[in-house]
Amino acid sequence: MDEKTTRILPLLPLRGLLVYPTMVLHLDVGREKSVQALEQVMLDDQHIFLSTQKEVAVEDPSGEQIYEIGTLSKVNQMLKLPNGTIRVLVEGIQRGKITQFIDREEYLEVEVELMEDQGEKDLETQALMRTALQQFEQYINLSKKVTPETLASVQDIEEPGRLADVISSHLSLKIKEKQHILEINQVKDRLNHLISILNNEKEVLGLEKKIGQRVKKAMEKTQKEYYLREQMKAIQKELGDKEGKTGEISSLRDRIEESDMPETIMEIALKELDRYEKMPGSSAESAVIRNYIDWLINLPWTKETKDHLDIKRTEKILNEDHYGLEKVKERVLEYLAVQQLTNSLKGPILCLVGPPGVGKTSLARSIAKAIGRNFVRISLGGVRDEAEIRGHRRTYVGAMPGRLIQGMKKAGTINPVFLLDEIDKMSNDFRGDPSSALLEVLDPEQNNSFSDHFIEEPYDLSKVMFITTANSLATIPGPLLDRMEIISIAGYTEVEKVHIAKNHLIPKQLKDHGLAKSQFQLKEDAILKLVRNYTREAGVRSMERQIAGLCRKAAKQLVSGEKKRVTITARNLEDYIGKPRFRYGQAEMEDQVGAATGLAYTTAGGDTLSIEVALTPGKGKLILTGKLGDVMKESAQAALSYVRSRAKEFDIDPDFYEKTDIHIHVPEGATPKDGPSAGITIATALVSALSGKPVRKDVGMTGEITLRGRVLPIGGLKEKSLSAHRAGIQTVIMPKENEKDIDDIPESVRSSLAFIPVSHLDEVLKHALVGDSK
Repeated sequence: MDEKTTRILPLLPLRGLLVYPTMVLHLDVGREKSVQALEQVMLDDQHIFLSTQKEVAVEDPSGEQIYEIGTLSKVNQMLKLPNGTIRVLVEGIQRGKITQFIDREEYLEVEVELMEDQGEKDLETQALMRTALQQFEQYINLSKKVTPETLASVQDIEEPGRLADVISSHLSLKIKEKQHILEINQVKDRLNHLISILNNEKEVLGLEKKIGQRVKKAMEKTQKEYYLREQMKAIQKELGDKEGKTGEISSLRDRIEESDMPETIMEIALKELDRYEKMPGSSAESAVIRNYIDWLINLPWTKETKDHLDIKRTEKILNEDHYGLEKVKERVLEYLAVQQLTNSLKGPILCLVGPPGVGKTSLARSIAKAIGRNFVRISLGGVRDEAEIRGHRRTYVGAMPGRLIQGMKKAGTINPVFLLDEIDKMSNDFRGDPSSALLEVLDPEQNNSFSDHFIEEPYDLSKVMFITTANSLATIPGPLLDRMEIISIAGYTEVEKVHIAKNHLIPKQLKDHGLAKSQFQLKEDAILKLVRNYTREAGVRSMERQIAGLCRKAAKQLVSGEKKRVTITARNLEDYIGKPRFRYGQAEMEDQVGAATGLAYTTAGGDTLSIEVALTPGKGKLILTGKLGDVMKESAQAALSYVRSRAKEFDIDPDFYEKTDIHIHVPEGATPKDGPSAGITIATALVSALSGKPVRKDVGMTGEITLRGRVLPIGGLKEKSLSAHRAGIQTVIMPKENEKDIDDIPESVRSSLAFIPVSHLDEVLKHALVGDSK
C-alpha cells in the first residue's frame, strides 16, 4: 500500500451525523474517548477521522459498529462549554476507508486508506451535473427548507464529485442513505444515484404539498389567507382543469361550425382542434395550435360588404372630401361603373404617387367611404423582413401571420379598401426581400390564392381594392411597379389650395380650437398671401400648421378680452405670423437686353427663373454660374452652339466667339437648379445679348432645344403656367408637343394667359424678341 494514501489518525465516532468532504459542521462532543481524541488532535496536526456509528444508542462502539468509510477532516476550532461538552468546528477534506482499528485506552485510533474520486469529467458527466442541478432547483422550490442562496453557491461548483457531496449534504435523508452516497467512489455512479434520490424526494414533497400535511400551525393572519388562496387555486386547477378545457373545446367547435370558412378550411380547423384536445395544457405547442385556431375562426373567408354602386353619390362624396385630383376620382368612378355592369371585376391596384401632404392617404380613406367598404391601412415604411408580408412559420416561437392577413382580420370582410402606405420606403436585408413577397399580393392573376406562412392555406385577396402610395417611383422595383396603375398627384395649385383652406382646413381648425365662425374669419386675400409668402410646398400640411397658429393667437385674444372678433386680412396678416418667409418671381418691369424669363417646376409647384447673359471682351470663353446642374450646363452649350451656327440669320457677328467672353448667370446661386426645360430660355437670352434686341417683359418660356433648333417637350406645364400667372406674365411660349397638357390647367388661369406652341427656336425668337420679324 502506498504510504501517501495511508494515515494513522484518531477516530471520532459520530451519532446520527455524517460529514462529507468540503462540508463544514459544528459538533458537540461529550463522550470521554471522543474528548481525549480531540485533545490529541489539537496537539498534533489537527487532522481527525470522522465515521458514523451504525447504531446511535451505543455509548462505546467497537470497530464492527462503525462504518468503514468515513471522512478525513480538520478541526478548525474547539470550544469548551459550561456543561462540560466541547463544541468543535470540523471541515471534511477527503474520503477514507478504515483498514485497521487500534484501540488505545484513552481513545480510538485507525489506519486509514485515503480515497480519490474516480472518473473523468466528460460530456456525460457534464450532462449529469446539469440534470442534478435542475432537479435540486426543483427540490428547493418544493421543499422551502433550503434557501435560494444555497442554489446560487452550488451552481458555481465545477467538480462533479464535490457537487454531488454538497447537494447530498442539504438533503433530508436517513443516515444509511447518506452513508451509501459517501461510499460511492465512482463520480458518475454517485451523480446517477443522487438524481434518483432527488426524483423520489420531489414526488414525496409534491404529494405533501397537494395534501397539505405540512401546513404550519402557528401562522400569521396574512400568511394564512395567502396560503388558503393558493390552496384554493390548486384545488380548482386539480378539479376543474379537465372540465374547463372540455368546455373550451366545445365552445371552439361551435365557433368553427358557425363561422363562414370554406369546408376545406373547416376540416383543417377541426383536425387541429382534435390535436389541441389531446395535447396537455403545459405543452408549448398547445398554445401555438390554440392561436392558429383563433386566427382561422376570426379571419373573414366569405363575408363581404355590398358596394354602393351609385356613381353620382360616390362622385359627390369624393368632391366633398377632396378638391381637385380629377384623374384619381375619374379612375375610381370608372371602376365602379364597370363593376355595376359586370359585377365581377377584380379589384384594381392603384398607386398614388406624389410629394408628402397632397392627400394620398386621406384620398384612399374617402374612396372606401364613398363605395361603402371597410378601410384598413398598413405602413410599409422601413419594412425589411419578408415575414412582415408572408408571416412566420408556426415552428417559430411567437409566430404570427403577416401584415396582410392581420389587416384582413382587422377589416372583417374579404373586399375592403386596403391601403399599402409608403410602398417606396421598403428595403431588404438578410431576412429577405419584402417587395418580392408583395408581387403575389399585387398580381390580379395570383392573389386569389395568397399563401401566408402562418395560415398555410390559400387565402383569396382578389376582391380587395388595393391602393398604394409612394413619394417617388425611383425606389420601387420594376416587377412590382409593373403590377400597379400609376396615378400621379403633382400637387395643388394656388387656386386649389385657397379652396381647400376655405372649405376644409379652416372649418377643421376652428372646431379643433373651439372657435365659432362668428369669432374668427380669415379673408381670401390673406389665405392667398399665406399660400404665396409663408408656405412653399406641394401639399397643404404647412398651410394647415400656419392656419392652426392663427387660430391659437385668435383664441388668446378672445379669451383675454382684447377682441370679441378676430378678422385677418392680407394687410394685418404680418401682425399675427411675422414677415413673409418666401418670395415668388415677378415679371420684368420693362423689356431687357440679355435677360429672359424661364418657367421652372419644383417640388413645391412652379416658379419663374430669370436667365441673364453678359458679354465681355475676351477669347470666346463660356462662364456658367448659379449652381447649375449638368443638364442645364449642357443646355447652355447646345444653345451657344446653335447660335454660332445661325449667327448670320440672327444679325450677329459670326466671329463673336473669338473676341467675346459670354457669362450666363441664373440668380439665386444658393439654390441648385437642373432640368431639361431651360434650353430655349438660354438661347433667347444669348441671341438678345449678342444682337442687342430686347426680350419682351411679359413673355415666359419653357422648353429644351437640340443643336438643330428643334424644341423638345417638357413636364409640369400646369405648375409652370400657374407660376407665370402669379408673376404677371401674359404670354407663355411652350413646346408644341405639350399642347395636350393645356387642358389640365385651371380655366381661371388658362383664360388669362396666351399660350404659343412652338416647334423651332426661330418661332420662339419671333415671339420673344422686340421688333423681331424673322
